[in-house]
Amino acid sequence: MNKKLLICFDVDGTLVDDTVFIWQTLHEAIGTDPEERQQWANAFWNKKITYSEWAQKDIDMWCQKGVQRSDIINHTKSLKPMKGAHETLRLLYEEGHILGVISGSLDIVLDAVFPDCKNLFTHVYLNHLIFDDSDALVGIRSTPYDIEHKADGLHEMARQTGISMQDTVFIGDNFNDVSVANAAGMSIAFNCKSFELEKAATYTTSGKDLRVVLPLIHEFAQNCVVKQR
Repeated sequence: MNKKLLICFDVDGTLVDDTVFIWQTLHEAIGTDPEERQQWANAFWNKKITYSEWAQKDIDMWCQKGVQRSDIINHTKSLKPMKGAHETLRLLYEEGHILGVISGSLDIVLDAVFPDCKNLFTHVYLNHLIFDDSDALVGIRSTPYDIEHKADGLHEMARQTGISMQDTVFIGDNFNDVSVANAAGMSIAFNCKSFELEKAATYTTSGKDLRVVLPLIHEFAQNCVVKQR
């Protein structure tokens, strides 16, 4: 019998296709000022503002454009689940593994692209948009678990689920997944866009069909059982 694992996924570029970072995709669709966007990004990377402040600055730009919930939904209609994502999630869930999300993406994206799969996730750590009673965008509840803090998210999820860190798996695609790739018992760089992630991950796969991770996870689960004996 295979070991029960905690398997966590990134969203943009991993579970969801057609976007690298949803923030950039939405900024371009909404038509915000690229120079102002870069100004706040630089402020964050230069440690002049926090991640939460950066997220709020981006949301303020959207609010200034009068963005409604329907606008966000319309802008995300072209996004599709990564090929093989539904089958991968359902199979892992049916095998008894605990599934989670650790991402800097937005809740509305996961809800839109995976309406029939969101109940498969035990824990979801990402950014939550806030709308008022008229469905106007008014703010954000930012995640504490993005970039270098994704590893903290995995540790917290493991604690809450009672799974040992050596029995965790993380699948992601970009530089902001490096910290959590280093922390996981096994990590997979899928649809990878970052040399740093390739170096940090246990495995790097090719192609854009998420089912490619299944044999790696199955082998890891079997090895976890063997190590326990």
